[in-house]
Amino acid sequence: MMYKTILALALSLSCLALRSGAAMAEEPISPIKPPARVHLGMVELGKKLYFDPRLSKSGFISCNSCHNLSMGGTDNLPTSIGDRWQEGPINAPTVLNSSLNIAQFWDGRAADLQAQAGGPIANPKEMGFSHTLAVQTLETIPEYAREFRQIFGKDSISIEQVTEAIAEFEKTLVTPNARFDQWLLGKADALTEQEREGYALFKNSGCVACHNGEAAGGNSFQKMGLIEPYQTKNGAEGRAAVTGKDAERFNFKVPTLRNVELTYPYFHDGAVNTLTEAVDIMGRLQLGRRFTPEENAKIVAFLKTLTGEQPRFNLPILPPSADNTPRPIPFGQ
Repeated sequence: MMYKTILALALSLSCLALRSGAAMAEEPISPIKPPARVHLGMVELGKKLYFDPRLSKSGFISCNSCHNLSMGGTDNLPTSIGDRWQEGPINAPTVLNSSLNIAQFWDGRAADLQAQAGGPIANPKEMGFSHTLAVQTLETIPEYAREFRQIFGKDSISIEQVTEAIAEFEKTLVTPNARFDQWLLGKADALTEQEREGYALFKNSGCVACHNGEAAGGNSFQKMGLIEPYQTKNGAEGRAAVTGKDAERFNFKVPTLRNVELTYPYFHDGAVNTLTEAVDIMGRLQLGRRFTPEENAKIVAFLKTLTGEQPRFNLPILPPSADNTPRPIPFGQ
């Protein structure tokens, strides 16, 4: 009798899982999954490098400066502050769930996380250093030299090792278990009526044509200002700057909507501070639709359900510099 009861329960759970899976298959957005496989030692090294400001000329700027993991993986500024307080050219996209992107940077000029990680270090407007000087600095720090040797099995450090370790850490920065994910997985009361209606509007209005998949975006390039031109003082040209094709001017990587409540200001120029304004602009410029205040509020309510569990870990204790480690140049002497 007990065997039959257990079998019946197992069959019931299996059917529920199948129904949930079938329902998810019909949805354009899918739940965030944890990273499938990472090198734990490399992750720990990459975490240190991510937070280490000695990869910058000033000794003040780290990856976390512009992609702050306490602030949704960004800096909540229109454009970031770089070496010697220089103004960055474009809004810093979130690092959270960036492993799900089709490419990195707004214009997609970096194919993957490793290619992206080296860019800011050598950018004179960002970290203001060079790859050679960054590597030389790390090689003078005994704990880093030992850790790189243990992980990569080589006596010298290369920029490729540095960027690979940072990328491996960034792969872990996913945000699963948002309330929307719980709803997708069958928890009917995870969303309120207003939030469900907002999602229906989001789908039926056509937003999901670009904002789909695990990250609800990040997997295509689209023109900003499809129906009406987007008015901006920002000079970024989008994909055209990479491909040289005029047809791709103002085509930008579609940003992820995961954790979008945390990643203001919005758009590549960081000119929009609120989700309400962003929804209004995207409706008019991309869809040719003017949402009523009530419709807008419903969509905003839905977007806030995409905030997932933020990465949690102990802050790394960075190894001390040695006597011969180059000292920072914070004021550009």
